[in-house]
Amino acid sequence: MDVLGSRIVIVAFDGWNDAGEAASGALAALRATSEYDLVHTVDPELYFDYQYTRPSTQLDADGRRRLKWPEATLWRPRDAGEGPEFWLLTGVEPARTWQSFAAEFIDVALRDDVSGFIMLGAMLADVPHSRPISIFAASQNEQAREELGLEKSLYEGPVGILSVIEHYAESAGIPTATLWASVPHYVANATPSPKVTLALLDRLEELTGVSVPRDALRTEAAAWEASIDAAAADDDEMTEYIRQLERTRDTWDSPEASGDAIAQEFEKYLRRRGDGPGDHKR
Repeated sequence: MDVLGSRIVIVAFDGWNDAGEAASGALAALRATSEYDLVHTVDPELYFDYQYTRPSTQLDADGRRRLKWPEATLWRPRDAGEGPEFWLLTGVEPARTWQSFAAEFIDVALRDDVSGFIMLGAMLADVPHSRPISIFAASQNEQAREELGLEKSLYEGPVGILSVIEHYAESAGIPTATLWASVPHYVANATPSPKVTLALLDRLEELTGVSVPRDALRTEAAAWEASIDAAAADDDEMTEYIRQLERTRDTWDSPEASGDAIAQEFEKYLRRRGDGPGDHKR
């Protein structure tokens, strides 16, 4: 764990990087575990297209109408516990000037002695809901790959804001890792996806050693899976399709399937998608 240090920023953004709201759900779960103080927020005028991500109107406790603008914010825990400290970077993926956006947060990270970044993302994929959720764990940092047993992605193609922040962090000497969850594409509308969020948090704990309370999430994940089972039971075509996905997944998980073979299949999927989950890789 030394490579990522004791002050780690966990990153997740709404939008393109967040199928099934799984990654943003993981940040919300982390935020709910303790009190956080705001470290930095961007000026929305610089980075957001309001026709794409519109401001919203809300009523406060006194019934007065307020405008809520799109945002991206960095938070730190108010009371640091034992072990690594999780800072949280979350918000809406920006619509423009991504280089300035990333540089702004990296400047803050350098100022506040952040020692590592972990990017969380989620993609729609051809995977069954009834099997353990696949998490692709990778890093562009050689030391992180060696110490943490992570993959090196060879993906080339379109990327999202996670890759841009990753690039700027590594360029500034801050090591990074990415965790990318596969969300069953046939339940894209069944959001949030607590089973996928739970898988991200499980892998985050394995990576950092930091335990996050998630009993409630386990209950929600079981109910989510049961609801999809019930829907599939009334649809023969969907049932057969899920069985096909289960057979493919079981083949991947068999002792005969090598890690290299699985990684190759994952890369093939990324290339086939074209506009897919490249946001956690370059």
